[in-house]
Amino acid sequence: MKRLLQQWVRNYVLKTGKLRWLYVRFCRPTSTEYADFLRRHGGLRAIGANCSILPSTNFADPSLTRVGNNVHFSNCAIFGHDGSIAMLNKAYNVQLDAVGKVDIRDNVFIGFGAIVLPNVTIGPNAIVAAGAVVTRDVPPNSVVAGVPAKVIGKLDELVARMQAKTKSLPWADLLRTTHTDPADASAKSALHSRRIECLFEESAPEPTASTATSSA
Repeated sequence: MKRLLQQWVRNYVLKTGKLRWLYVRFCRPTSTEYADFLRRHGGLRAIGANCSILPSTNFADPSLTRVGNNVHFSNCAIFGHDGSIAMLNKAYNVQLDAVGKVDIRDNVFIGFGAIVLPNVTIGPNAIVAAGAVVTRDVPPNSVVAGVPAKVIGKLDELVARMQAKTKSLPWADLLRTTHTDPADASAKSALHSRRIECLFEESAPEPTASTATSSA
């Protein structure tokens, strides 16, 4: 019964754009499904193909935000305006305006807690690290981090290092299997088990109640 109700809510919300809060809480959409919802009803300037967006991603000014292909968002915030303007207009009896587009090109990842400010273009082929505050353009083929965000490396060099490291992992053979057949549930389970086994094999066992007492 619950699945039928979830499907009805999902179909209704994807069709109409209404009851987003119910859709997020009750249906718990995946990041790729939520990207499809935003593509239809999010009000963004554009969203390309193969994107993933968490429901917790905050687009403060969606109409000023353009998203390319293969862009993936963690829990981050994208701003197209300066929030201090209303206060300044009142305090100084002026009429100021400060808005700008956010243009996120193809093949970009924006990490957890990152903040992107107005008048910024990111990529293509770029990573914004967790916690970074992006105040200026992120060049193509770059990795940025920090407050304010600065270039700390090139993306293609990072990929090469990670590729070499991945080949030496003790579960590399299972990675190849899951890459060949992503729907193979048994291979995914075996991969998870191998990772846990290898990552924790050097860890000391948790002390039992008897050992803890004798040690005291």
